[in-house]
Amino acid sequence: MNNEFKLKNGSGCLYCKGCGRQDKQLNTYDWLADIPGNAEEQEMVEVQFKNTRKGYFKNSNKLKLDKGDIVAVEASPGHDIGVVTLTGRLVPLQMRKANLKPDVEIKRIYRKVKPVDMEKYEEAKAKEHDTMIRSRQIALNLNLNMKIGDVEYQGDGNKAIFYYIADERVDFRQLIKVLAETFRVRIEMKQIGARQEAGRIGGIGPCGRELCCATWMTNFVSVSTSAARYQDISLNPQKLAGQCAKLKCCLNYEVDAYVEAQKRLPSKEITLETVDGTFYFFKADILKGSITYSTDKNFMANIVTIPARRAFEIINMNRRGEKPENLLETIKKNEPQQPVDLVEQESLTRFDKRKGNNNNRKKKRKGETNGNNEGTTNGNKPQQLKDNQPKGEGRPPKGENRAPKGENRASKGEGRPPKGEGRPPRENKENRAEGKRNREDGRERNRNRRPGNGENTASANNKNGNNNGNNAQTTQNNNSKPQAPVADKE
Repeated sequence: MNNEFKLKNGSGCLYCKGCGRQDKQLNTYDWLADIPGNAEEQEMVEVQFKNTRKGYFKNSNKLKLDKGDIVAVEASPGHDIGVVTLTGRLVPLQMRKANLKPDVEIKRIYRKVKPVDMEKYEEAKAKEHDTMIRSRQIALNLNLNMKIGDVEYQGDGNKAIFYYIADERVDFRQLIKVLAETFRVRIEMKQIGARQEAGRIGGIGPCGRELCCATWMTNFVSVSTSAARYQDISLNPQKLAGQCAKLKCCLNYEVDAYVEAQKRLPSKEITLETVDGTFYFFKADILKGSITYSTDKNFMANIVTIPARRAFEIINMNRRGEKPENLLETIKKNEPQQPVDLVEQESLTRFDKRKGNNNNRKKKRKGETNGNNEGTTNGNKPQQLKDNQPKGEGRPPKGENRAPKGENRASKGEGRPPKGEGRPPRENKENRAEGKRNREDGRERNRNRRPGNGENTASANNKNGNNNGNNAQTTQNNNSKPQAPVADKE
């Protein structure tokens, strides 16, 4: 069993099946070629002959045809040789595009070519150039105002088609008799235009691409010089004419876009009045929407280019009787905005500014913290009776009415009033409540402040100082012993 993979395209080259070889003019891309059963759905087949001549034939014998196959088709008389260029469901669409009438008789495909058919075909093609040269000489001898541009022989060599160009009606009855006697074939004359002749011959345009008439154009629309005027193209015949000596077909491609864009521009006859003088229309860039004005009608002088919007503004000002200082717009200089990007954020000095600000904040916050710590420490100390009395008051002078050391002193526990009688009140609970309130106030201040460097340390020191003061005061109150009452000096 043969499992060898074969590329199924008629061209025989490494192209996709729908494209085929690009050596044929008016090539059609078959985008349905890879769908299974597409070729069998339609009997109609498109066959191309020399250059741009195409015909549509019926595959009545149910031959398996692919794009690129060479077939022998019915002709009158005999048969012709052509290449299959399209099969399947796209053929009826192409027939509709070619404006074929439904009552036209459709000829059929005989067979795929045989070697004998190809030999006759090659012999006939070899005589085409010599036949064209001799026919031109015969037409010149008969004083006919015509130009024979191409000659095409039928595949079996029994018929020749002469394509000619003529500006006027030509009586070529005598020419046909002379050509039939000279070449011994059946003669058919077809008149074509200059654009069709360029399409049959082919060539490269000034744009660097193959001629449109030789690749895809089938319907030729007349081109006038107004298309060049709408697009502001200089009317130079050498640049506007193509290889057919007629105006280029591509002038019509963009004319609609230029006509639409020109409606957004002011009229060329309107002048602009300013304080500096009068400005006249000089030229315009239609697609860009800009207009160039000059102070002189005939040549460039003090030219100024402005957008169409500015031109309409000045026209409205002139209608109101106002004149601007100049044509150009007054540009308001805005203050440069600081760019916001990631590169600027990586500056080496970005920490210096913040460091100075943080130092100032630290100094201020340290001063506030120290003041708060002092007030809190003083507030936590118990108010003793001696603070309200002058120093030394309540004690006898040194050496008077004082018992000597070790004499008349009450023993431990003696002279102490009983529990709950004559003893000063204990201030431990009040001190704890007051310290608790101070700590809560400190926490609230720390929450309201913006966290910065050194604040947590100051708050911690403050809290530690408060706690230490409270603990020391509590210990002092717990360990303090009531003193024996001393008799006041009378």
